[in-house]
Amino acid sequence: MLIPHDTRIALDTVVELVNTAPESDQDDGLADIPALYAFVESHSISGVGELGPQDLKAVQGVRARFADIFAAPDSRTAAGLVNELVAAAGTTPQLTDHDGYDWHVHYFAPGASVADHLAADCGMALAFIVVAGEQERLRRCEAPDCGRAFVDLSRNRSRRYCDSRTCGNRLHVAAYRARRKEAAG
Repeated sequence: MLIPHDTRIALDTVVELVNTAPESDQDDGLADIPALYAFVESHSISGVGELGPQDLKAVQGVRARFADIFAAPDSRTAAGLVNELVAAAGTTPQLTDHDGYDWHVHYFAPGASVADHLAADCGMALAFIVVAGEQERLRRCEAPDCGRAFVDLSRNRSRRYCDSRTCGNRLHVAAYRARRKEAAG
């Protein structure tokens, strides 16, 4: 699956945003305004000015809607959720070449809030996945104690874990030890 650079960046951003949601064993990764600033900076989100409590609440709302898209049971449901999200953001596609990047499309209006920026750009990246008939690539980690979101960009759509070096390896080692214990016992 060929994914343009800016779409890949938006997919990475939406995955990281969804994974900031509080889980049973972790705190909210976007619990306060400094955390929101850190997220914006770490993802090089351009055109963001002063952030306040309303921005934090709006981004947390967008995050929940993205999580719903990852949980959508089929492409029709995912498409409906993406359409609602992108429409609410007031998309305004425009070509831009800023900060050393070649020409690419921004889907948010100039001066848009950070929530609308994320909803428009990341929503359109998810829209491209759905349009390509690849909605099943939007997954959650199969490790019993994880559940983090990821986009399976493997050639054969076989990725099962958010990170094969942590979740995948941990489960494989546990299965190996269980087999050895059973064989010895």
